[in-house]
Amino acid sequence: MSVPEVRRLLAALGASSEEQRLRLHWSTFRRRHQATSKRLHALRRARQAPCPPAQLPAPVPLCGLPPLTEADWQRITPLLPPQTPQRGRRAADYHRMVEGMLWIVHTGSSWRELPERFGPWETVAYHFYRWGKVGLWQRIREVLLQERALPGPAP
Repeated sequence: MSVPEVRRLLAALGASSEEQRLRLHWSTFRRRHQATSKRLHALRRARQAPCPPAQLPAPVPLCGLPPLTEADWQRITPLLPPQTPQRGRRAADYHRMVEGMLWIVHTGSSWRELPERFGPWETVAYHFYRWGKVGLWQRIREVLLQERALPGPAP
């Protein structure tokens, strides 16, 4: 029994026997109902949760976007927002976050399946969508594809 239940029952000691019987019945019903609800809620959540994959899917190569090299990072870094903002706390490591974003894009996995080595999935997803809205991903793609552009037709 919880402390509030004990308090309610002690307060009922001065009441009539009919009121005591009703309060005791209500207390018993409430405890039974809460236990059943908790059990069924856990079962429903277990049914809704996706089964974890036995093995992570192999990355799907993206057209025109090979794995990032150190030279690529040197070209991308100026495009990214400052790591230390003027106010607020320091941003997460962009290198890990971008690698995590690319992992999600390559594998087609959900954000919640992002491996821990890339940082919290919430942070990576937040920056992914935020950077997409301001056009940062398009600029990064353009910079990466500059040197990798296929030669055009000969004149």
